[in-house]
Amino acid sequence: MTHFGIICPAATGHLNPMIPLGSELLRRGHRVTVFCLPDAKAKTLASGLEFQPLAEDEFPAGSMAEGFAQLGKLSGLTAFRYTIKLITQVSDILLSQAPAIIKKAGVEALLVDQVSPEGGTIADFLNIPFVTVCSALMVNRDPNIPPFCTSWQYNPTLANRLRNQVSYQFLNLAVKPILAGISEYRRKWKLPLHSHPDDYYSKLAQISQQPAELEFPRQNLPPHFHFTGPYHNRKTRKPVPFPFEKLTGKPLIYASMGTVQNRLLDVFQTIASACEGLDAQLVISLGGGATPESFPQLPGNPIVVGYAPQLELLKKATLTITHAGMNTTLESLSNGVPMVAIPVANDQPGVAARIAYTGVGEVVSLKELSIPKLRSAIEKVLTQESYKQRAIEMQEAIVRSGGVKKAADIIEQVILTGKPVLA
Repeated sequence: MTHFGIICPAATGHLNPMIPLGSELLRRGHRVTVFCLPDAKAKTLASGLEFQPLAEDEFPAGSMAEGFAQLGKLSGLTAFRYTIKLITQVSDILLSQAPAIIKKAGVEALLVDQVSPEGGTIADFLNIPFVTVCSALMVNRDPNIPPFCTSWQYNPTLANRLRNQVSYQFLNLAVKPILAGISEYRRKWKLPLHSHPDDYYSKLAQISQQPAELEFPRQNLPPHFHFTGPYHNRKTRKPVPFPFEKLTGKPLIYASMGTVQNRLLDVFQTIASACEGLDAQLVISLGGGATPESFPQLPGNPIVVGYAPQLELLKKATLTITHAGMNTTLESLSNGVPMVAIPVANDQPGVAARIAYTGVGEVVSLKELSIPKLRSAIEKVLTQESYKQRAIEMQEAIVRSGGVKKAADIIEQVILTGKPVLA
């Protein structure tokens, strides 16, 4: 038995895949503790995993929810800068506090979310192995691949490679405060400094919940990088009530803008107006960004709920309207459901670009969002069979990827051999 520690952001989009991964390891007889900010406590304990709070004084329970509420009102570059600021604050505090807490708990290996870059340095300082887990869109660098935060399509011409290179330089400036803090601790702990952004990830195994088929063609991934498919598990999620009796049997359009960037309330109004008059029924999940009472009379009389049992509704859905968060995207595709994406910020433009590239949906940018544009995209996806067919093909690819069991196999092999697990 191995005692695994999990380091990840205290956000639903990261906890939802990490908790099923931890639960699978727990099922196999291992011990699993989530080391995270206090806001993650209830969700973690409800899943059966152990929980150890970090930064309780600096980020008391509810503080991250307030931060996410502020982030939910932002979009584009402003939202990205706010996210970097949050990550920098959390990273600095975790580097100062987490090593002693993790060591005292007797953790023998870490599972580190890719967007918690301090986790690998904590593992190095404690001299324990770690595995990188890409819960969101993978951010490994490749000169042919646009930065994760852009909506650019894959196009490996010289001009686009140069564009990517310049954009990566700007990205380096944006994340400099995070990496500078980590470098300071590596000097203090007499650890070798990283020379490339990809150095922050595991040299033993990196696992992504994307299927390979949902990624642009890559040429320089490390040999120990694995596309395992998503880590969804309905049993690890709290039951959510929903008026299923109100479903009419018409084709179901499920709309969700996630649980963070969901406070741009005009977007929900536009979605309802764009779906009005279609031979379909619309369900809108507000993701906690507002209350159903905030929308007393939306066009078309959709079902509006604060939270929805997303996995159950996607089994009935014909189309998903989404912010292009990785979890909603993968959960839709796991059910063979095509999408219309309205990306807001961070990795969502990159996920949306892959939705368009693979033909599993259409994209309407937030800047260009209007009722006619959105309705046109919805009608296109609903009426052209190719989108449904490509979504079904992606569903089949996800099944082949192996999911949480394959991911756990790789993690166990890392612990057993102490060597890189090759894809």
